Amino acid sequence: MENRNGDNHGMSAMLKAIAAAMKLVAEKEILPRYLKVAHQKKVDGSLCTEADVAAQEALAQRLQAIHQAPVLGEEMTLAQQEAIWGNGKQELWCIDPLDGTSNFVHGLPYFAVSVALIRDGQTVLGAVYDPVAKEIFAAERGRGAFLNGERMQPRKSALDISGALANVDLKRLDGKLAAMLASNPPYASQRNFGASTLDWCYTACGRYDMYLHGGQKLWDYAAGSLILQEAGGQVCCLEHDDFSHANIWQRSVVAALDGDIFHAWKSWIRAHQ
Repeated sequence: MENRNGDNHGMSAMLKAIAAAMKLVAEKEILPRYLKVAHQKKVDGSLCTEADVAAQEALAQRLQAIHQAPVLGEEMTLAQQEAIWGNGKQELWCIDPLDGTSNFVHGLPYFAVSVALIRDGQTVLGAVYDPVAKEIFAAERGRGAFLNGERMQPRKSALDISGALANVDLKRLDGKLAAMLASNPPYASQRNFGASTLDWCYTACGRYDMYLHGGQKLWDYAAGSLILQEAGGQVCCLEHDDFSHANIWQRSVVAALDGDIFHAWKSWIRAHQ
């Protein structure tokens, strides 16, 4: 990957170019179809629209013009995705052209475009763009996390998990843990709005104190997990602590920005699984 660093404090030229490409694709292929597009169900039951497909094609072209590497997109078949991963693990783009399609279809303004550059199985660069709020979250490994081009300045976390705002996706958790969280939660309040890529970013900048998800796809976590970690956050899986070496196609998430909150959150979850 070309470095193209402008300086060691801000976003690199390459990351800026990726952000500009994401914004342009969203303006041309996604927002004009918001509240206007029909949808269909994919094999796994999730929704897909004309906006998903058009955005994936346009984004893939623009990313390859920035840096030549294979593109693995959510709207490909599983066979295509597995083939690209198998052949391109040394370096590839991973994109979700429209995360939160159900929200997009139903008029809920919580959806995003996600891009990650993965090298040797690890994300080295990631960006998530919310075209409604016009917020671009981005990070490069070892260079920090950014919001709209400025160094991310997270809000102060809760003092402990009893006062925390948690993002929890209950439907992908096992019954015992989900029931305990629903009946006797350790936090003050809980949200989940159905766009994993934004959930990571909101955790990274402190809008959520904690995050829990039972199983994400590669394109759900590829960019966001780097953004959180470069913002100073911590992450592990439900089953073990090594998030980076879990199953790439189905990876659970336990995360928080603040270290003390993270360890208390992880301990509570492990005690109630």
